[in-house]
Amino acid sequence: MTTTPPASFILTIACKDRVGIVAAVGTALAAMDGFILDSQQYADPDADRFFMRVAFRGAGPAFPDDLAGLRARFAPTADAFALEWDIVPDSYRPRLLIAVSKGGHCLNDLLHRWRTGTLPVEIAGVVSNHDSLRALTEWHGIPFHLLPPAEAGKAAQEARMLELFEAAAADQLILARYMQILSAGMAHRLSGRCINIHHSFLPSFKGARPYQRAYARGVKLIGATAHFVTTDLDEGPIIEQAVERVDHRATEDDMIRIGRDIEAQVLSRAVLWAAERRVFLSGARTVVFR
Repeated sequence: MTTTPPASFILTIACKDRVGIVAAVGTALAAMDGFILDSQQYADPDADRFFMRVAFRGAGPAFPDDLAGLRARFAPTADAFALEWDIVPDSYRPRLLIAVSKGGHCLNDLLHRWRTGTLPVEIAGVVSNHDSLRALTEWHGIPFHLLPPAEAGKAAQEARMLELFEAAAADQLILARYMQILSAGMAHRLSGRCINIHHSFLPSFKGARPYQRAYARGVKLIGATAHFVTTDLDEGPIIEQAVERVDHRATEDDMIRIGRDIEAQVLSRAVLWAAERRVFLSGARTVVFR
């Protein structure tokens, strides 16, 4: 006979740094018979901000029966320290809307990880300015949405994307090699809720065919960066980066292949950490509890 493990929860905190936060959080959880499974915290000396992620479960009769009760019991501590905080069940799966263009390597990786249960999210849909990846998306049973044609203009495309995002009650928009620049208004509206992937050659090789120009330049490192989208193009807070060395034998095709592999891996890690509520914004930087 198997026993169902008790439900666990994730508490996230961001606030102005001060003495006593960790002690107060631990005391509040202990008072409600909360058992801490994992706790990570970081004080950012430059921003004078404190960040904390706590995984916990109930371990006694005083533990509240539901999420509303948990939040109500913790609220006095949060108020006393002016915390920006939330508590969610560890089982919660954030809903994603994924935007793509023609390249399917990042989308395919996300879909595979989701389908095999290693990426704890719900994929609400895939949106694209091309029809190329419809078959792949629909094979996985995910709705595919084609944006209005380019002739309709960027405003019409972004309005449709926002409509789909809100209708799906999505938590995050993932730009999985979506080769359109979001408007400042769109980036601002989705601040902290939109993750992008790009090759780390930027800004050295901006524009079309960056790998061709990187090959011509003889680069020795290929990389990728996952970051939050801001109104500054490709300069949002970085979540994850990775690189791989190449040498003079690497052809342009080799660089493209290696680059695609890195892009897929880096984006998947960023999406995973965000889904597990490990990523915190601190000005132009992020704090990531791995």
